[in-house]
Amino acid sequence: MKSKLLIVIITFTTIHLFSQSIIGKWRTIHESTGKPISIVELYENKGKIFGKIVEILEKEHKNDLCVKCKGDEKNKPVLGLTIIKNMEKKGNYYRKGTIFHPVMGKTFRCRIKILDNPNKIQVRGYFLFLFGTQYWERLK
Repeated sequence: MKSKLLIVIITFTTIHLFSQSIIGKWRTIHESTGKPISIVELYENKGKIFGKIVEILEKEHKNDLCVKCKGDEKNKPVLGLTIIKNMEKKGNYYRKGTIFHPVMGKTFRCRIKILDNPNKIQVRGYFLFLFGTQYWERLK
């Protein structure tokens, strides 16, 4: 009896922990229009979360270059650009990292919130006391 209970507890704990992971591919949704923009793959590197644009969904922007980028990324394709860097998990949030907006050419402080729905996350960029929020959908 105890071993069956232990198996049930381990199974539910594993499912819960897996559902809380943000690793994987996410469809970014424009905060104003509600239209899908791109696919960003979130991955872990040395204990921190990073996000790279792996697909651009808007046909007219598929070959856009990052004209407002600085340094080595200037005039490079937006496709393949790492836009989320150095996020650290703390409870239901990822913090202390940044998100880059390729169109604006600006980097913002970032917070990612894990929602009750494991297939949606809240991605928020901050500048001083202002912020912008998007809700991203997990690709299956």
